[in-house]
Amino acid sequence: MTNGIWNPEIECMERAELEQLQLERLRALVDYCDRNVEFYHKRLQEAGVTAEKIKTLSDIQYIPYTTKADLRDTYPFGMFSVPRKELVRIHASSGTTGNPTVVGYTREDLSNWAEQVARLVVAAGASDESMVQICFGYGMFTGALGLHYGLEKIGATVVPTSAGNTEKQLKFMRDFGTDTIVATPSYALYLAEAARELEFPMDAYSLKLGLLGSEGCTPEMREEIEQRWGNGFFATDNYGMSELNGPGMSGECRERNGLHINEDHFLCEVIDSASGDVLKKGATGELVVTALTKRGIPMLRYRTKDITRIDYEPCACERTTARMHKILGRSDDMLKIRGVNVFPSQVESALIGFHEIGPHYQLVVRRKNFADHLEVRVELIDGSLLNTYGALETLQKRIHDRIKTILGIEIKVSLVEPKSLERFTGKAQRVVDLRQAEE
Repeated sequence: MTNGIWNPEIECMERAELEQLQLERLRALVDYCDRNVEFYHKRLQEAGVTAEKIKTLSDIQYIPYTTKADLRDTYPFGMFSVPRKELVRIHASSGTTGNPTVVGYTREDLSNWAEQVARLVVAAGASDESMVQICFGYGMFTGALGLHYGLEKIGATVVPTSAGNTEKQLKFMRDFGTDTIVATPSYALYLAEAARELEFPMDAYSLKLGLLGSEGCTPEMREEIEQRWGNGFFATDNYGMSELNGPGMSGECRERNGLHINEDHFLCEVIDSASGDVLKKGATGELVVTALTKRGIPMLRYRTKDITRIDYEPCACERTTARMHKILGRSDDMLKIRGVNVFPSQVESALIGFHEIGPHYQLVVRRKNFADHLEVRVELIDGSLLNTYGALETLQKRIHDRIKTILGIEIKVSLVEPKSLERFTGKAQRVVDLRQAEE
């Protein structure tokens, strides 16, 4: 490790050299998929694509996309490329809307995964002196074990508390001197909220670094989390998904000017979600990722449905790897209200800064008289305000006007009692879509 960079040979590689490495690995991956996965053999054959026809990185456009539906349709092992005896671990998504997406790992995959995470946690500020508490749930979800092995690789001390049991989480933080936390942004915020309600002063905690992931975090929400914890707490964002190993595809350095992509392992494109066309560098659209080194279940041009853009300029931290912008939203989480695209992150950004309300909110979508209506439910910090009609009405109007300015549509704002909205130890569910139920 040099100058706070885990693997400078790769992370600071000249772009031409890096793109040559990507091309070599892409050609090898196409050949591997063609020979070892029947699903890809048929897809590539139908598209007329072979490894020999991949002459430049732009030739990736001729490879068909892979989607979550493909993984569900081949459930459970239809897209695996190795005999089961060569797999050392299996993870899966929750499968709440159908078959889970199942992913498998060879020993090589786990080694690469730990390396990917190691780079990103060091970039964020973790080291072999860090005491890291992992508040992700351990199990089929990839987040906890992914961060766990990457942190152990750099020599950090890992406290695998898993999710939930907030009071015990806080006790361990105080007693162990935890200085780094792995959590969703919403749970990091909830932990700070709970800590302030206990009799212990905030300086009883030693938290300095947050490795936050699994859900989106706007800059406004991050600032709120940092203010709640205080003591110089520094929150960073990291990105990944089980189809691409798990956390470890990209993450923020101390500059926090985008999430550095592990480009020797992942080749990224940005496309137009509707047409599927590849967009020019720097454009905003849906992220598509090819996992160049994944072997247990290889992944060609996986459509993530996450909306972002990619910056290829070198970073002030001296890394030369491309940086993806914080996820603006998901194409499938995007709400279309009376013809307008609405992302929960837009509402979150609008709500931050009102000192009378907490950071917890909920979007409720209904259909009345053949038109969609959006209600934004927000928690008050002081419930007594509910008894003061004038002040309540003024606050409601201020919030309404700010959200309407950002979204450009009429919405309803409901102010609710403190702690009346659900808290989440995992990924926060912000949207309640009642449109089909009310049709």
